[in-house]
Amino acid sequence: MARQQGWLALILALAIASAALLASYGLQLGLDLRGGSQLTLQVMPAGAIKTVEQEQLEAVKEVLERRVNGLGVSESTLQTVGSDQLVLQLPGEQDPTRAAKVLGSTALLEFREQKPGSEKEMNGLLPLKRQVEAVLFARRPGAQADASNTPAPGQPAKPTTISEADMAKAFSALDLKIPAGSSEVDQLEILQAEVNRRVINLYGPPLLTGKELTSAGRQQDRTGTAWEVTLNFNREGAEKFASLTQSIAGTGRVLGIVLDGRSISEATVGPEFKAAGITGGSASIFGNFSTEEARDLEVQLRGGSLPLPVKIVEVRTVGPSLGADNIRSSLIAGVAGLVLVALFMVFTYRLPGFVAVLALSLYSLFNLAIYALIPVTLTLPGIAGFILSVGMAVDANVLIFERVKEELRSGNTLIRSIDTGFSLAFSSILDGHITGLISCVALFFLGTGLVKGFAVTLAIGLVLSLFTALTCTRTLLRLLMSYPSLRRLPYFLPARELPSGAA
Repeated sequence: MARQQGWLALILALAIASAALLASYGLQLGLDLRGGSQLTLQVMPAGAIKTVEQEQLEAVKEVLERRVNGLGVSESTLQTVGSDQLVLQLPGEQDPTRAAKVLGSTALLEFREQKPGSEKEMNGLLPLKRQVEAVLFARRPGAQADASNTPAPGQPAKPTTISEADMAKAFSALDLKIPAGSSEVDQLEILQAEVNRRVINLYGPPLLTGKELTSAGRQQDRTGTAWEVTLNFNREGAEKFASLTQSIAGTGRVLGIVLDGRSISEATVGPEFKAAGITGGSASIFGNFSTEEARDLEVQLRGGSLPLPVKIVEVRTVGPSLGADNIRSSLIAGVAGLVLVALFMVFTYRLPGFVAVLALSLYSLFNLAIYALIPVTLTLPGIAGFILSVGMAVDANVLIFERVKEELRSGNTLIRSIDTGFSLAFSSILDGHITGLISCVALFFLGTGLVKGFAVTLAIGLVLSLFTALTCTRTLLRLLMSYPSLRRLPYFLPARELPSGAA
């Protein structure tokens, strides 16, 4: 009796804890239930690498995962598909443009020294480059022209436009032609691309890369009108940075910071650093960054550069209304199935069937609580795995109750029939659940994407169904048998199946 009360107390405690978990954490819904965006990324061979191997695919995935985490999108999933593709799901994200930009760029950061003898050409290009960047900065959506045009003390105002005469003069100086019908922004972007190409040609090979970075951050610049990205190097990177800045200190040549082949910042180093260079292992990138651009660059640098380039081959958006329809349809199907199962169990097995319904309710509660605790991102295949596991749990109860009925028909007492039924059914239930778990393991390690979600939910359900069938059902049934009024054979067998002389 004390053992039975202990099991009952444990079951009640688990039920209360499960309800509290669900109330506190809730369930995480996947893309097909919540809506959101899905990006398919193709990993491209580059350089000496002609074929993407599994090791390289995993390396790309690791970098992309760090970037996704930096974006702050909750409950995102990134999975490999085939030999050279990755699928990223962003539940709740209806505009994947920013994520595509952050994930699709290689983010190869390089520090380059300006070539000696190129000072005159560089001094002619940099003012135009900065003028074009300032005008484009003012043209960005959401940019506050009044704030960006407010100069710092002692500094000239940043230009927010460029005259047609100056535009024509700039195109002429660069031997370019203004495309017919092009807008001012189009012309500025053409100028920016050409100036960048020429500036890059004035740099030497990279002497320091983002591989030596330990962290990246962001802060507003000294003018308060734009953002800068801060960098911290490891010991080797700090030594290279000091050597690099020492070599150009006081020469008038610039230190170029290049990201994916685009010069994003140029800085001169004063003669006071001629002795030892800039030490301390930290630096800042000034590039007229908006808040979002600085954040995206920080995410890219903290995630690291991609070992191979990636190409976004598909962007799919699932609306929240479709997700709501999926949830509604799944709930209707799930509730209808559970109600039909409950009616079948009560009609076929009577009092034990009622106990099985209670045990299955506890099973469902425990199952959902574990989904919230791990957490498991619930998708349509995951719901299918959950419903299938309910069927397995019902099957375990059917095996037990059929054994109990056989014992009662042979004339055994009620309590002994119940104990014997559980004992005889145990091996069959265990064998069935073990084979089911083997299938789940195979699906999880050999399957991809949503198949893994199905395997996880089914495996959790199978383990829990063993507990509920062999512990919860037995405890609840023995509890009811403690009431003499319920210890009647008609509550277990129909009249035609009762042994002769039984009441």
